[in-house]
Amino acid sequence: MEAGNLLSFIQLNQPPQQLVRSPRFSSFPRSVAVTVNVSQGESGYRGPKPRRERIADWVSNNDDLVRSMPIYAGGLSLLAVLFNRTVSGIAPVADATSSQSRADLLTLGLAVTNILNGLVWLSIRPKSISVVNPNGMQCQRIASHLPDFVISELLWAWNSLSDVTCCRSLVIVYDGKCILQIGFAAASLSNGSDAVAVDTNKLIKGSLYQGVLKSASQSYLANLSLYPGKSELPFLPSNTQAVILQPLGDKGIAIIGGDTIRGFTSSDQAWITLIGEKLDATLRKVI
Repeated sequence: MEAGNLLSFIQLNQPPQQLVRSPRFSSFPRSVAVTVNVSQGESGYRGPKPRRERIADWVSNNDDLVRSMPIYAGGLSLLAVLFNRTVSGIAPVADATSSQSRADLLTLGLAVTNILNGLVWLSIRPKSISVVNPNGMQCQRIASHLPDFVISELLWAWNSLSDVTCCRSLVIVYDGKCILQIGFAAASLSNGSDAVAVDTNKLIKGSLYQGVLKSASQSYLANLSLYPGKSELPFLPSNTQAVILQPLGDKGIAIIGGDTIRGFTSSDQAWITLIGEKLDATLRKVI
């Protein structure tokens, strides 16, 4: 074999030869010392700095003034047209045969358009989204027949969601029973010191529950006040801003209430999906 013939010419007991440095690299230093002197008043980062959009910053800081600018422009245009006709000695009555009158009519139309545009800008404003305090009371109801490791996992899910996301209420219904209701809940009208319990029979018959189980996918109600299905969740605080309905396999659902409109991000939704799969795998072992 060629490999065998090749090995036969190699003397295994020959001492290793010393590596010869090429004269081309003999003058190259073996180590490089780098010193950085940073004074107290200078920052260590000397790279490019992000640009500041001065115009955008000025517009955002003077929102009311910017929205009123079309009204000012339209008003000044009207005054300019009237002043021009007064100084030029043109009759105040518009004459269709006069080029100046036609130009003034066009200017008046543009001025009125600017004024109306400014009024629209002032009347339409984006609604500010802020965190609200849930109108309700704290409660913690856990099914007593569950093993300790299941209870600890349910509490882990609640602590994780409440710490990282805008979750303020968590209800888990599995196999036709409410096994967890924790966080803020609506106060009972009959007894203000008690929280409203989850009516599982009514909830299961509702369109929200049936729709989530039928689709087997997460449903995100980013602005709960706009959905008529809000009436099917009377156990949540009345001012709950957003709700995520997460199916737990084909036997249950997790209802997560938040305190901010569109407060759950896409990463939060993906993470909640994984938590739902984990809870379903755990609950299937004991229920």
